[in-house]
Amino acid sequence: MRLRVRWDLLTRKSGRTITTSEDEIRSWAEEYANENGWVLNPDEKTLDTVIRGLARNKQKFGEQYCPCRFRSGDSEKDRAIICPCIYNRDEIAKDGHCHCLLYYRKDAAETLTGGIK
Repeated sequence: MRLRVRWDLLTRKSGRTITTSEDEIRSWAEEYANENGWVLNPDEKTLDTVIRGLARNKQKFGEQYCPCRFRSGDSEKDRAIICPCIYNRDEIAKDGHCHCLLYYRKDAAETLTGGIK
């Protein structure tokens, strides 16, 4: 798997190097956010960090575990923290974003950016 990821490196205009698995996770996350009426974190640096963490966990452990939560090593217990984790809806409703800062309610994101474009 590691060779595949290295082989599929892509470079965006931003100059950052990303893997296709990161692109796939970002596309999936955007779709999931849209389906729920949310947006992804408007801060690109933070968003890239979370996406990279999800991709790394997918590559290393076979699942896209939330990078902000600790795995126990027990696959049954850790199912709860596969993104989207079981906590995301409650956290977004309560705090305006999930713990990982991946998903935001639109109003909460607008507060950060002064308006979604």
